[in-house]
Amino acid sequence: MLKWLRTPARLVPIVFLLTILLGTFLLMLPIARSGPGHAPFMTAFFVATSAVAVTGLSVVDSASYWSGFGQAVLFGLFQIGGVGIMSSATLLVVLVSRRLSLARQIVVTTESRGIQFGDVRIVLKLALAVMLSVEAALAAVMVPHFQARGLSLGEALWQAVFHAGAAFTNAGFSIYPGGAASFVSDPALLIAIMIAVFVGGLGLPVYYDLKGAATAGRKLSLHTKLTLATTILLYLLSMVLVLIFEWGNPATLQGMAPFDRFVNAAYHGFMARSCGMNVIDMTQMTEETMLITYGLMFIGGGSASTAGGLKVTTVAILLLAVWHQARGDADLTAFGRRVSATVQREALSVLVLAFSVLGLGIMALRLLSDLPLRQVVFEAISAFANVGLSMNSTANLTPSAQFVVIVLMFIGRVGTITVAAALALRNRQAKYRYPEERPIVG
Repeated sequence: MLKWLRTPARLVPIVFLLTILLGTFLLMLPIARSGPGHAPFMTAFFVATSAVAVTGLSVVDSASYWSGFGQAVLFGLFQIGGVGIMSSATLLVVLVSRRLSLARQIVVTTESRGIQFGDVRIVLKLALAVMLSVEAALAAVMVPHFQARGLSLGEALWQAVFHAGAAFTNAGFSIYPGGAASFVSDPALLIAIMIAVFVGGLGLPVYYDLKGAATAGRKLSLHTKLTLATTILLYLLSMVLVLIFEWGNPATLQGMAPFDRFVNAAYHGFMARSCGMNVIDMTQMTEETMLITYGLMFIGGGSASTAGGLKVTTVAILLLAVWHQARGDADLTAFGRRVSATVQREALSVLVLAFSVLGLGIMALRLLSDLPLRQVVFEAISAFANVGLSMNSTANLTPSAQFVVIVLMFIGRVGTITVAAALALRNRQAKYRYPEERPIVG
């Protein structure tokens, strides 16, 4: 049994599932609910899965349904999910590296300048240090804003700590009455949340790389360069496109001051990438913005981060592959480095598997609910990419449809990292090769 659990593709999902079940039990306790009785199993199971998977979708109003104890359980679950996700994703890289030959390990360590694969404590310490420092700084910024809304110091401190944790872990939960939509006219608070979401969505390998560059003068790895470049480009592109399509929309940005429009447009791009703590009603956005949001949600954030989705490096490699193929280049290169054919195949495999799971999820939700296809597609992508945005549809899903969303959240959270590790671990060299032939493509 223990030998069977040593396989990372099995160990990580089981650990996450056990954490979800523990959270479900705690949320079902009568003390966790603000009203009489206890939360139904399906409600507790859904919310626990969403919290551990740092998604943010909920079938109940977190501010009014859960007591202080229930909210504390939520906070603990997405904190565990955030650290566990960052750590487990990076530790899977560790396990993969140990299966590589010594020569390849030397190449990986030298070129990537990544985390020293033999020391697990480095991963855990770095994850905790980044999380606690960012959340503490954001909470300190948030406290005066909540006090200005009439809350006592104790209430403001709890709201600040909760929302800081939800922002950094990209969980997207809010326990403020009325939700995060109350922050729409507070640009300073929105900017602070965006910074936390940005840092949380980069990933442990990037943190470690930046630390090495700052302290030891090491050069940044290709992974870090691709992550930073693609992330910044996506944020800028999303802000510009949202401004174009929502500038004259009276239900979203039109009634705001110019500066507030820019901040809220940028904020939407950050939330659509992973966090989901939206301040603008998604049902009022234009169809063009909705299409942009689909793409942003599906792409997600950085590898081994608190963000979900396909991951920016995967998308960057696929786009580079198309670009170099169109140019007729024999090799895929970026920032003076060549990307191996194996990595390209892994990226393509992750893309195909993600589309397959998402397609099945959309069909299942369409069959099990009465929602329009537009809302079904949005809900499915948001769940699978662990974003947490909703078109006010989650609470209206039938129990069977809710279970489909639960499966999508779980697969979306643990699926990408375990599949990537499994593909790398199954890398083998054939003892013979067949004659080459080129089928017609296109």
